[in-house]
Amino acid sequence: MIRKILFWSHLVAGCVGGLIILLMSVTGVLLTYERQLQTSAEVGAFTVSGASRLPLEELLNRQAWTATPTITLRSDATAPVEVNRGKAGIVYLDPSSGQELGKPNLARREFFQKVRGWHRWLAWEGEWRAWGKAITGACTLAFVFLVLSGLFIWMPRVWSWKHLRPITWFRGGLSGKARDFNWHNAIGVWSAIPLFFVIISALPISYPWANELIYQVTGTEMPKAVNTPAQKGTPNAVGIDRLVEVAKHEPGWQSISFRLEPGDGPLVFTVDRGDGGQPQLRSTLTLDRSTATVVKSERFEDFNTGRRVRSFSRFLHTGEALGLIGQTVAGIVSAGGAVLVWTGIALSLRRFSAWRRRQVA
Repeated sequence: MIRKILFWSHLVAGCVGGLIILLMSVTGVLLTYERQLQTSAEVGAFTVSGASRLPLEELLNRQAWTATPTITLRSDATAPVEVNRGKAGIVYLDPSSGQELGKPNLARREFFQKVRGWHRWLAWEGEWRAWGKAITGACTLAFVFLVLSGLFIWMPRVWSWKHLRPITWFRGGLSGKARDFNWHNAIGVWSAIPLFFVIISALPISYPWANELIYQVTGTEMPKAVNTPAQKGTPNAVGIDRLVEVAKHEPGWQSISFRLEPGDGPLVFTVDRGDGGQPQLRSTLTLDRSTATVVKSERFEDFNTGRRVRSFSRFLHTGEALGLIGQTVAGIVSAGGAVLVWTGIALSLRRFSAWRRRQVA
């Protein structure tokens, strides 16, 4: 009876949310290597000779600022200096001359933004965006149920190789219902565990209650939002080279980012020792401008358990937290999710068609 209830619940949930889940799976595949593709196409397109560099203070003071910029430096000697000027966009500078090398490919960025819009809120805008997020969030919950119930339904009543092989491995020469059934089971079995983590880690992004639940389960306090008043004036790069040298003392750093605030207050540097998507390899340093001393230092291991889980889960959803291998696995199981939906709908339609024929007969 339990199996029967789960089977029909599984079928109904798949039919109701199937097309949205298919859309999220396909767009998830398209976003798999977004960061690497962007970095390769943009930063890689503006490589420099790696010759002697201008002092960063001099290079930045040559710019005319209309907004507070965010500066990103990379350990690669051939990488340009990246300057994010807010609404004015990103520009890449030659560190040896200060010359503007170019701007990012906006068409590529807009493509990924549109794909992400479809993935998260069905590309609806304005007041409809909240409805889109509600629908994708509900379908994410349905997907969690589909994965868990599918594992239970998959379990054969008799555990033997004869009964396991047809549903755990691909069989050749099949077509129609037999092929869809084989693919649905085999892909479901092999992708269930990583797919579950990819889906479950999306819930805190979709729902505030899921985000709060992480802190409740771990018995830790949620970090409070800190509203830092915007500084007025022209961004001040005086003494910035001393601060950057302190930040570079972090062993194995790959990139350093900081917001060049006006005034003489402390600056916060984000030091990344990974590839940009691994929160466990990221730290922040708050440095005093006048003395270049560390006011505050925070690493991933300094966070409470809830904050570590929340930070890690955000990048577990994309697989980035586990590096390139994790991203690849996330992309593969997302493609598998699309096939699961497709074969599941096909099996449901065949079941409905057979039922109609019986009714007619």
